[in-house]
Amino acid sequence: MFCIIYSDTINFGDSYGQPKPLNILQLIVVADIRTVPPPGNPAMSRSRQPPLVTGISPNEGTPWTKVTIRGENLGTGPADLIGLSICGHNCLLTAEWMSASKIVCRVGPAKDDKGEIIVTTKSGGDGTSTVSFKLLKTEKIGILDQSAVWVDEMNYYDMRTDRNKGISPLSLRPANPLGIDIDKSKVPQKDLETMFPGMSGDFTSENFSATWYLIENHSTTSFDQLRVAANNLRKQANKKNEGSLAYVKGGLSTFFEAQDALAAIHQKLEADGTEKVEGSMTQRLKNVLNRASETADTLFQEVLGRKDKADSTRNALNVLQRFKFLFNLPLNIERNIHKGDYDVVINDYEKAKSLFGNTEVQVFRKVYAEVETRISALRSLLLDKLLETPSTLHDQKRYIRYLSDLHAPGDPAWQCIVAQHKWILELMQNCKDNYVKNQKGPHGAVLDLEGDPRPSAVARLSQTASLKRGSSFQAPADASWRFKGPQQVSFVESLTDVVISQLPNFWKLWISYVNGSLFSETGEKSGQVEKSKKNARQRQNDFKKMIEEVMHRLVKLVRGALLPSTLTELELRLYGGWESKTELSGLWLTQVIHTVRVSHEALAALEIPNDLLQVIQDLLLDLRIHCLLVTLQQTAEDVKRLAEKEDWVVDNEGITSLPAQFEQCMVQTLQSLKETMECKSGEISIFQSERTQDRACELCVGIMKVFINCLEQLSTKTDGDIDTSHMSVDIASPDLFSSIHEDFSPSLEQRLLIILSNCQHLEKHTFLNLADHFEKHGFLSTEKITRVSVESVRELDERLFESYIEKKADPIVGSLEPGIYAGYFDWKDCLPPTGVRNYLKEALVNIITVHAEVFTVSKELVPRVLSRIVESVSEEMSRLMQCVSSFSKNGALQARLEICALRDAIACYLTAESNTSFKQALEALPQLHSGADKKLLEELLNKFKSSMHLQLACFQPSSVLPVKR
Repeated sequence: MFCIIYSDTINFGDSYGQPKPLNILQLIVVADIRTVPPPGNPAMSRSRQPPLVTGISPNEGTPWTKVTIRGENLGTGPADLIGLSICGHNCLLTAEWMSASKIVCRVGPAKDDKGEIIVTTKSGGDGTSTVSFKLLKTEKIGILDQSAVWVDEMNYYDMRTDRNKGISPLSLRPANPLGIDIDKSKVPQKDLETMFPGMSGDFTSENFSATWYLIENHSTTSFDQLRVAANNLRKQANKKNEGSLAYVKGGLSTFFEAQDALAAIHQKLEADGTEKVEGSMTQRLKNVLNRASETADTLFQEVLGRKDKADSTRNALNVLQRFKFLFNLPLNIERNIHKGDYDVVINDYEKAKSLFGNTEVQVFRKVYAEVETRISALRSLLLDKLLETPSTLHDQKRYIRYLSDLHAPGDPAWQCIVAQHKWILELMQNCKDNYVKNQKGPHGAVLDLEGDPRPSAVARLSQTASLKRGSSFQAPADASWRFKGPQQVSFVESLTDVVISQLPNFWKLWISYVNGSLFSETGEKSGQVEKSKKNARQRQNDFKKMIEEVMHRLVKLVRGALLPSTLTELELRLYGGWESKTELSGLWLTQVIHTVRVSHEALAALEIPNDLLQVIQDLLLDLRIHCLLVTLQQTAEDVKRLAEKEDWVVDNEGITSLPAQFEQCMVQTLQSLKETMECKSGEISIFQSERTQDRACELCVGIMKVFINCLEQLSTKTDGDIDTSHMSVDIASPDLFSSIHEDFSPSLEQRLLIILSNCQHLEKHTFLNLADHFEKHGFLSTEKITRVSVESVRELDERLFESYIEKKADPIVGSLEPGIYAGYFDWKDCLPPTGVRNYLKEALVNIITVHAEVFTVSKELVPRVLSRIVESVSEEMSRLMQCVSSFSKNGALQARLEICALRDAIACYLTAESNTSFKQALEALPQLHSGADKKLLEELLNKFKSSMHLQLACFQPSSVLPVKR
């Protein structure tokens, strides 16, 4: 590594063309050691090709046009370039060598219109050119001449003398004074300022530091390049000195001519001086000129008068032409207002205000006053349009911006907000008044406020969602469906349509008012934005009260239509007036809840504070509770009518369709309440209130009891009260009674059996299934509902069962005693037994008849019914045996035979009570001691069983399995 310090002085011309010495080259360069070839090296002395210009851009132009010359061998560097001429004019002074194939310069005022571009270098000599440049002559325009274009006042040449001026070398100073490639350093600017305090790296500065410049732009430049840069600086300094001298040399002839003219005038004055009486030559010349002027004035006074008048007229026309904008402005404003081009009017007004707002010229003030009158009328027109309703948010913002640009008094934006608030309240009240007024008209007729035939919200919703309750009801899909709905439902939908269509624009207008986006750039510059924000902060509470008023009006109008009991008498007079005598069904209330929820979601999406929307949440809660209670009440009415649908058709389990219909009705009711009971965002459960829980539980229990009452009524109907129906038998075993045919109407006993079977199904299946559905849908008193329902159905079951047993057991029990003592039978005096007597066979046949009747309806009821009948029969047999005072041997054997036959025949239906009764009956008889009697008893029992084998087959345990309750 080595260090070379080189110093020289370079003169740059100052702004007056005078040389100014600047010590700008104090190079401190650290470079790599390089091998410099000796002077005799062939690489340095090798001959080069002459320069060749192959292109110039542009190829034509006026003097001092900047052109780019391209070609080959245009020099090895700035120092190698020693000559450049275009159209015969030397352009070397403005030339800037860029590379061996590119030179940039300015074309001088050459004499030739078209010529070649000749480049001369030290290494190649004079060059040649394959292209030419066309020099365009500039038109000389005097200071009093008119021109259709703007004349550039940069005087490269003197228009009076046509003599070329010298160009300040400082104005043509190159951006790169060293003429080599610049390589910006990575040294921070702060470090350079610390190293060179008070100095600068700008070579045009008085505090220029060459060291700073080299470190900043050439820290990595090689030594050879720096040596080339030093040569370039020497050459530029020499050229600038030569240029200044050439400027002086070029003006010598002018100086000499001026000196000669002044000398001749001086000699003439000296010759015709003050010796003569007439005075000096200048005095005589002045007198001659004055006389000539007076003579000319006399000759041309009339002409000059006409000329002065013409000049005045011309000046007036010039004023009108020059200020025609102002004079035509009133008419233009009127015309643009009619066309609706308010932006053009505002722009013209702002321009006129800035030019003539403070004018002292009377004519201008008069015209400007007329402009102000038109603008004042425009302000009133725009304010009327702004406050006009209905209007779109776009128009409102546009009119507010216009009024702010016109500096309208007051606060138009707030006036618009107040007007819109009043308009929304009027729309809501008119909506209610229209529906109440037309309530006596066609049912459900919907009157749009503006005659708009578009479908309302409920019509749109009905096309996308089916409404179910009770029997799979779905909203009709025809376009006239909305005319079939209740008035209150249509009113709520129209009312919410008004709110959700008007309030968003109202809210957005307020937001724009708060953030100042209602104003244009002119309003921002004039401080109207800040003023608007300040006013918005002051009126924030007022706007909040407006939103609260709209929300409360919406809620009270809905309450007046659907929940009048929640309003005071005064509020009912304002928001009520509905004369509907029938309460809305749960179906329509569900639709209303859906509509209100959609409205709440739309308002919440506007980011309206939750405290302002809380009244809608409270309304939704009351509507949901009301819908729940009404739906349950209407379900109870629907359940009452289920008795009319009983067809007495039983399935294999002895169940009719009535329990299934009841369960389906309840399930569909709960499904219809799903949306009502579901808690949306921000809502609370309707069972959060204990009062609502108790009321819902009470209604659900009431529904269960209503159905149980229906079953009880069905069990007591007479034949005349029962609709013509068919009772089908669908059992696996063959029909045991051919007397029952297809058109058989159920008897009272059969109805009792069917109801008993249904009661058992309710207790074991239906109520449990409904309990699961209640829990699934969020009911909290499911256990209580199930418990009370089961207790009620069990009470009905016991009553009906006792009634049936009474009807079937009493005849059988009553026939035993007469049968035993038929034919004056006496237990003390009777013949030896030969078999079971007929009374017992008749009793068994009657029991078999009951078995068949019960079996036909429900196999599960057979054990329960027959066990109870057997208990009654056994109890009666025990009583009759115990009433006998004494038995003969044959009488005792006969009695034991009949008791054992009866007991064995119905053995599968014996209970603890019946076994006890039979045991007591046998204990009342004398015991058998002889084996012959026992053998005879056994033979007679076998004979009885064999003879009635077919009849007793229904009592076999394999045919019916008892079911425990």
